[in-house]
Amino acid sequence: MSSVDPRVASAIAGDRAAATSLLAELMPRVRNLVRYFLRTDDIDDTVQEALIAIVRGLPTYRGDGKLASWTDRVVARVAIEASRRKRTESKRHAEEDVEIADPRAQSDYLARRRLVAALDVLSDEMREALVLHHVLEMSVPEIAGELDVPVETVRSRLRNGREALRARVEEKEP
Repeated sequence: MSSVDPRVASAIAGDRAAATSLLAELMPRVRNLVRYFLRTDDIDDTVQEALIAIVRGLPTYRGDGKLASWTDRVVARVAIEASRRKRTESKRHAEEDVEIADPRAQSDYLARRRLVAALDVLSDEMREALVLHHVLEMSVPEIAGELDVPVETVRSRLRNGREALRARVEEKEP
């Protein structure tokens, strides 16, 4: 292990306080990323699954890259699997309203909500490709490997997703 955060090493060793501290720090990032992948606000179960996967997977973290990047990949895998499960179940849940007091936080929240609303018009396949590429900054070959599809399929999903988003933005502009 090369230069692993002491909290990670402690969490791997079974220190519950270190694991709790680490997860509390990662929670907002995990929650936002899961929300980018899933269409509904019913994401708590998937966030919990992702946090469990992070804790269980910590012993595999070698410390070669940023913990946040490693975490993003774990969360992406969990979220994609949850998305696939939801697709097969064909269940959609209503959105919950969130009250935010800080105007700056509200502005960030509203920007994220607009992005999520725009992503909602896309197929799950295009949405996954766009989030993996633009949010997690994965390359096209990496996405192809992650989704187990050909590289050209990923390129097509990215192109079609961008076009659909562009059309959505243009129809909203006055």
